[in-house]
Amino acid sequence: MRPTFAAMLLLALAARPAFSADEYELPPIEYSRGTPENAVSRLQEKLDSGAHALRHEDRFGYLQSVLDALEIRPESQTLVFSKTSLQRHRISPRTPRAIYFNDDVYLGYCHEGDVLEISVADPQLGTVFYTIDQDETDKPKFVRQTDQCLLCHGMSQTDGIPGHRVRSLFVDTMGNPLLAEGSHRVDQTTPFENRWGGWYVTGTHGEQKHLGNLLIRNGEVPRPVQNEKGLNVTDLTPFFDVSRYPTPHSDIVALMVLEHQSMVHNLLTKANFAARQALHYESELNRALGEPSDRRLDSTTRRIRNAADALLQAMLCSKEAPLTAAVAGTSEYAQRFTNAGPRDKRGRSLRDFDLKTRLFRYPCSFLVYSASFDRLPDEMKLAVTTRLRGILTGTDKDEAYAHLAADDRRAILEILTDTKPELWRSVAEK
Repeated sequence: MRPTFAAMLLLALAARPAFSADEYELPPIEYSRGTPENAVSRLQEKLDSGAHALRHEDRFGYLQSVLDALEIRPESQTLVFSKTSLQRHRISPRTPRAIYFNDDVYLGYCHEGDVLEISVADPQLGTVFYTIDQDETDKPKFVRQTDQCLLCHGMSQTDGIPGHRVRSLFVDTMGNPLLAEGSHRVDQTTPFENRWGGWYVTGTHGEQKHLGNLLIRNGEVPRPVQNEKGLNVTDLTPFFDVSRYPTPHSDIVALMVLEHQSMVHNLLTKANFAARQALHYESELNRALGEPSDRRLDSTTRRIRNAADALLQAMLCSKEAPLTAAVAGTSEYAQRFTNAGPRDKRGRSLRDFDLKTRLFRYPCSFLVYSASFDRLPDEMKLAVTTRLRGILTGTDKDEAYAHLAADDRRAILEILTDTKPELWRSVAEK
């Protein structure tokens, strides 16, 4: 018997992997063909219309002007000296790459670099990459990058979505990573002692050890690792000429926030894509089989639930590596970050730091206020907010959130109710 079209489609759909490295190039995402809608694309529209202009400076090119236009504070500066990015020929321990960021945008600057490198959280496309030429021109332009950036930022290393990577490696005196000596993918769950290899770190952290400010001079890492001179560093002038950069810091608190939010941004993208892809798969299958369009597949529910759970664990700082001593940065980053609010009726904010036993005083990600969160597909947003409400009210007893004391849950619930009351609307209407 000749197989029907519906049967062949069912077999084809069933044979597709749950999530392949390039699935985001297929419907419904169509990443490279999609039209960006984010902070950088909006700035480019202003440049094109003449509503805004960028100024060029001899010293830093367009850096300061772009930071101002995108509302990124220079105090967010972190410095990485491993040759692990687009302009690797510009990067060394003497000329580290600077990264600046706010809640949505990350900007990379190299001393005497050819371009500024920018990645931005796009509510529908995930991480979108751009460069802007550092040579002065009458019409500076942000150029979207896909294939080149996705080689490192869109494969298995970012769990099959266009995303961010934060790595800790052993690095030699030229900035070359010693990959044979091992590396760590860094996020908020990474133990303190495994963080910041290949990065400069300024700040105090007591007896806690890390791999920042460490250069390997003989090509082989001594075991145990000896990094006494790299700990509790507050001045980078012995390492390189700090005057080449807008600030002399690579603030430890900024680094910790960078690791938290890049992880959450990736999981927001994963949740967005997972829901849209599952619903698209379901729609195609129902149409092919002549089933009602609203027939819900168990696989759709399961895929949405799994992505929602992963996102919530990151947002609520599950498995966060504990601090064993107080951490303090060297710049004004922490104060400026905290001041950004919003605050509830009692003056509390999800941007308040703890920095004694954990990163945040109230362990719920400030990215709950982001456009990437707000524009999650309805089915995903309902799954996330329903589960979040249960966790915070104590009806959800999942051990993944056992780190949240009753006072934590109550405080987070009250802060969200005051500062984002619309969050619970979909749950109430369920």
